[in-house]
Amino acid sequence: MKSPSTADLSIFLCIARHLNFSRAAVELGFTPSALSHSLRALENRLGVRLFNRTTRSVALTDAGERLYARLKPAFRDIDDALEDLNNFRDKPSGNLRITAGRQACELVLLPIVSQFLQAYPDIRLEIVESDALVDVVAGGFDAGVRFGNRLEADMISLPIGPNMRSVVVGSPAFFERHVAPHQPEDLHGLPCIRHRFPSGSMYRWEFERGGIAQEIEVSGPLTLGDVSLMIGPALQGVGLAYVFEDMVSGHLSSHRLIQVLADWCPYYPGLHLYYPSRRHVPAALKAFIDFARAARQLNT
Repeated sequence: MKSPSTADLSIFLCIARHLNFSRAAVELGFTPSALSHSLRALENRLGVRLFNRTTRSVALTDAGERLYARLKPAFRDIDDALEDLNNFRDKPSGNLRITAGRQACELVLLPIVSQFLQAYPDIRLEIVESDALVDVVAGGFDAGVRFGNRLEADMISLPIGPNMRSVVVGSPAFFERHVAPHQPEDLHGLPCIRHRFPSGSMYRWEFERGGIAQEIEVSGPLTLGDVSLMIGPALQGVGLAYVFEDMVSGHLSSHRLIQVLADWCPYYPGLHLYYPSRRHVPAALKAFIDFARAARQLNT
């Protein structure tokens, strides 16, 4: 039996990590059909089935699970060895993959990316936008950007943005038709623009004052999956919106939107860059960490 190449095994590892041919194909730059053909050739060469595949799902077989468990640390050691070569370069190079929510991209991440890429022209950065809580290790990411109060304990993190808060806003026309709320409970009688998470669950508006926290399940005529899309309907008087303050500061200063329940909307930890607590941090990621830390210090 001819031994499979490292390229064949890399393809297997990528499919095993994603358990999805389309996502693996995007990462590797292949078509899904080419990836499927390569996998079949690998399975024929090894004489065992590595995946159970249907039209709806992809799952590792027992043999695939064992191969994945043995190959994963070995290829990590190979990656670390190649990364060590970056110590001999004038500037780091390589690929860097970061997952971040859309608001994290708009508010913090993208403003520093252009400067970072100019400083490190040999680094190729991919940002995958997702509002779901992504496992960076399982997803094959080097790092992620999320709010500081939503990070897992085994992650190393550093703040890359200021403390933030969410605000309840409505248009002047809205308040001509409705009485402004003075307590979070008053929201129960008002039309609100709701937010549904990618998981399918509905976001409950969070408030706090004097150490007392409340979560309100609002109702209303419109539900959206993207917070930034709520601003337009709020301006048109469809309902109250609960959005990041930085996203509507211009509308508040021009009085196109009016804030309510301000004393119930405290600041909370802002966006953090987080990454696995591995013994070896890739050079491209280390460069981004240092750059993001310096950019935040300049802005504080």
